[in-house]
Amino acid sequence: MSLRLASLRQLRPASIPFRPIALRAYATPSQPPRPSQNAPTPKGLESVFGGSGGKRGTTVAPKPPGSEPPAGPSLPKRPDVELPGGERGERGERAKEEHEEEDGERSQLGGKAGKKVATGGGGGGGSGGSGGPGGMPGGFGGMTPNQLLLAVVSTYALYSLAQPGDQRTREITWQEFRNSLLARGLVSSLEVINRSKVRVHLHNPIQSTAPANGSGTATLPSPAHGPAPYQFTIGSLEAFENLLVQTQDELGIPPAERIPVSYREEISTFQTVMHFAPTLLIAGLLLWMARRGGSAMSGGGPGGGIFGVGKSRAKMFNKDEEVHVRFKDVAGMDEAKEEIMEFVKFLKEPQKYERLGAKIPRGAILSGPPGTGKTLLAKATAGEAAVPFLSVSGSEFVEMFVGVGPSRVRDLFANAKKHAPCIIFVDEIDAIGKSRGKGGSFGGNDERESTLNQLLVEMDGFGTNEHVVVLAGTNRPDVLDPALMRPGRFDRHIAIDRPDIGGRRQIFKVHLKPLALAPELTLDGIAEKLALLTPGFSGADIANVCNEGALRAARRSGESVNEADFDGAIERVIAGLERKSRVLGQEEKKTVAYHEAGHAVCGWFLEHADPLLKVSIIPRGVGALGYAQYLPKERFLFSTEQLMDRMSMTLGGRVAEEIFFGIITTGAQDDLQKITKMAFEVCANYGMNPDIGPISYGGRDQQGEGFQKPFSEATAEALDKAVKKMVTEAHRRTTELLTEKKAEVEKVAKLLLEREVITREDMRNLLGPRPFPTADEMDEYIAKQLDKKKDDPTETPDSKGGAAPQLAMKGTKL
Repeated sequence: MSLRLASLRQLRPASIPFRPIALRAYATPSQPPRPSQNAPTPKGLESVFGGSGGKRGTTVAPKPPGSEPPAGPSLPKRPDVELPGGERGERGERAKEEHEEEDGERSQLGGKAGKKVATGGGGGGGSGGSGGPGGMPGGFGGMTPNQLLLAVVSTYALYSLAQPGDQRTREITWQEFRNSLLARGLVSSLEVINRSKVRVHLHNPIQSTAPANGSGTATLPSPAHGPAPYQFTIGSLEAFENLLVQTQDELGIPPAERIPVSYREEISTFQTVMHFAPTLLIAGLLLWMARRGGSAMSGGGPGGGIFGVGKSRAKMFNKDEEVHVRFKDVAGMDEAKEEIMEFVKFLKEPQKYERLGAKIPRGAILSGPPGTGKTLLAKATAGEAAVPFLSVSGSEFVEMFVGVGPSRVRDLFANAKKHAPCIIFVDEIDAIGKSRGKGGSFGGNDERESTLNQLLVEMDGFGTNEHVVVLAGTNRPDVLDPALMRPGRFDRHIAIDRPDIGGRRQIFKVHLKPLALAPELTLDGIAEKLALLTPGFSGADIANVCNEGALRAARRSGESVNEADFDGAIERVIAGLERKSRVLGQEEKKTVAYHEAGHAVCGWFLEHADPLLKVSIIPRGVGALGYAQYLPKERFLFSTEQLMDRMSMTLGGRVAEEIFFGIITTGAQDDLQKITKMAFEVCANYGMNPDIGPISYGGRDQQGEGFQKPFSEATAEALDKAVKKMVTEAHRRTTELLTEKKAEVEKVAKLLLEREVITREDMRNLLGPRPFPTADEMDEYIAKQLDKKKDDPTETPDSKGGAAPQLAMKGTKL
């Protein structure tokens, strides 16, 4: 693509004067070069190199006939390119005047150019940075004028550095050198540069022997061995030397007057810099890494840089760094909170215990399922303790470099001893504290074990500090090394389990307090109901339910969070997001309805099954086409009859498909996995099967840790037979029950197809009360709410938040 000169002038900012671009031409044997602007041409050479008259930017005048020098043949004349001298001078003057007039107009108009043209911006004056409409924003390619100027200057500087020697030297050819310089005796000496170029040095001012263009003679202002105005390129040094001797012989130059030749290696400044660039780059990189490592070692960043790779990455919390979690924010774990608060008291008032001869416990292990609040309890400890608190993850000790783990352990405890009394919290300590000989290492001296050994020494070895307490959190206390768990290292083992209904009530109160509840809801009332509806939820699950309820209220643009929002949030956490895009066909929908009805009827008429809360055939989550929500009682011991009832209820969906459709589908895959696992645990772990006997083989999880099973092949075959027999018996019981209650299954399935969601109250209306005298927790809660309404005359049965909380979910389609 080509741009006209006028277009380039329009794209230039008005504040920068325009100058035409000078293109440098190099001579060829068929086209003589133009003279250099910085090196005047001698009069004797005007006929060959284009003359000396004319302004900058003018063309070259033709040679008049008969002006060839007698010393040698002249170069061929350039055809149809040159202009007469008079026209040349007039055109050069006219071009210069035009340029000056245009510059003056731009300086007067100024802002108009900036407004109309997008090269410099649009604010006015032509030098803005925002760009004009329809142009290129911010200059050329998004560059501001300053950036463009900097790029041009940098490019020119690099080009200048890359050019060796004098920039005023003009490139000529060998023929020009032979015929116009050497044959006339103007050459003083030759200088070979880098075996590729030859510089021509001329004599002191010389008078030419022939006139050029009728203007007489002229002096050549080039002293001997001074700045050479001419140079030419050679291919081979040997060929040049031979050609030079041959040419001087042809010209008849006596041996005493032969042209002296010198040789020199010349390197440009750019080449010199580039020669040392790799060394400077490596030195700069090392300096940068050293500075980062120094900042890491001085506290600028934990473990940053290669020089700080062995430094601990523990984060310190103290009085200056506020932690916004307190013990009052931790609910549902009163016993664990008591134990941790005792450690804080030990460090705050050590003399109270030392005067009685008591020693401060060295550490405590916080163990429990994920999401139960182990890390939250550690944060509360950091917020309550008036001593420094160092927090680090167990995975941060082991890196790709050997020896990093032990080094970081040493640095961690050295830092803690400097700030004693101090508390260290290591989260997920099982990353480095697994029992030696386990964890997949075949040797006995891998990096993880070295880190563990260093941790053992620091916690209870020579030179230990009694005023440094170590707290650790883990989900797997059973895999930790016994040496780590012994008294003297971790004296206290604090188990944090999933909260019971009372703990869930307290946790809900903490997370519901910042929410904007609906006017008809009270904090205690909604907390009690939600605690009842969420058995088995951890603290993290409860926080997720509260947050999800607030998100649902915001999604519907509500002013407050009501009861239906929390009900939908519980469904979202339990079963997943409702899949509105997944539309079931009529046959599939009917199959799912009868499947879920079979579960519901089995749970309603089996004594030890969990009480039903809700049944839905709305697709949710990844693969669930329907689900049944139960309220399991918080039991800690199970009998064989209770486990058999649970297995029968789980098989209810599969058996209902067999009875009503005569076929089975893949929808019962999850049910079959649960039943198989439950039956295997009964036979192999709990010792409840009479064929196997009172033997426990540790369950499937513990069996997978070794390379062989803890029982023989004969025992494995016996276990398979016992598991199959138990599942078959549960299937028989379920078939008998649903065959007897076939009409009830039909009622529930038809109501499901009509409403898609049915509740506990709907089941009671269809099937009557459960045929067992014992009331479950939901019945007790409903009875309690009814008693409150009787005592409060202001409440009416139609009030929102009525006696039966499940009525708010009746017929709900989410």
